Amino acid sequence: MTHTTLPHRLDRNVVIEAEPETVFKYFSDSDRWASWWGKGSTIEPRVGGRVFIRHPGGVEVSGEVTEVQPPQRIAFTYGYATGATSPAETSLVTIRLEPEGRGATRLHLSHAFAETAVRDEHVQGWRYQLALFGNLVAAEAFSGAADVVDGWFAAWSDPDTATREATLSRIAAAHVRFRDRFSLIDGMDDLRPHLAAVHKFMPGMRLERDGDVRHCQGTVLADWVARGADGQERGRGTNVFVLGAGARIENVTGFWNPPRAQ
Repeated sequence: MTHTTLPHRLDRNVVIEAEPETVFKYFSDSDRWASWWGKGSTIEPRVGGRVFIRHPGGVEVSGEVTEVQPPQRIAFTYGYATGATSPAETSLVTIRLEPEGRGATRLHLSHAFAETAVRDEHVQGWRYQLALFGNLVAAEAFSGAADVVDGWFAAWSDPDTATREATLSRIAAAHVRFRDRFSLIDGMDDLRPHLAAVHKFMPGMRLERDGDVRHCQGTVLADWVARGADGQERGRGTNVFVLGAGARIENVTGFWNPPRAQ
């Protein structure tokens, strides 16, 4: 196949919140490939290897790998084996990955077709499938998000300077930013004395996560409750965490919830 025989192209670029090596695993491992496309889907990451997709609705796609350069590039033919049949040789998918910074990846997809009408039928399909893909890969990259959030609350609750700062160094980037009604923090050097002041002026105060975290592509929502030294509730709120490379916290915005009615 050449550009001449497949002159009609669909292009889409998206940013995936994961390193290229993590993203490429979904093109080289059949279990991950199937978690994206559907149970029974497989891929053989070698030139001449089979590509098979079984959509949840039973529609099947087959093709063959024509190029593979881990973790930057893969290309494969793509044709429907069921439903509205379209031979694999009439379409070619090329995916290229490049680092986007802060641990992300820009995915370039180019799908070449022999016919304009067939190309147009795939526009929304790829928009949808790449959205599913982005969430799936990010869910793996940030699978430890709950532990990172718990580390953040533990640092606010820990009166020991050494262990508190060790926790912060493990979970947060040096340029971490924090905003809430009482905080305007830029960087770890600003955060450390801020937390020290919390323990000086509010001894015994602790923060606890309240319920499961909610995660979408590197952004995490976590509800919390603040308790005084006597164990009584002092406030509630929600934090929005933005995680970056290595699932480290880059930005936190805190929202205090209205007091509960008595």
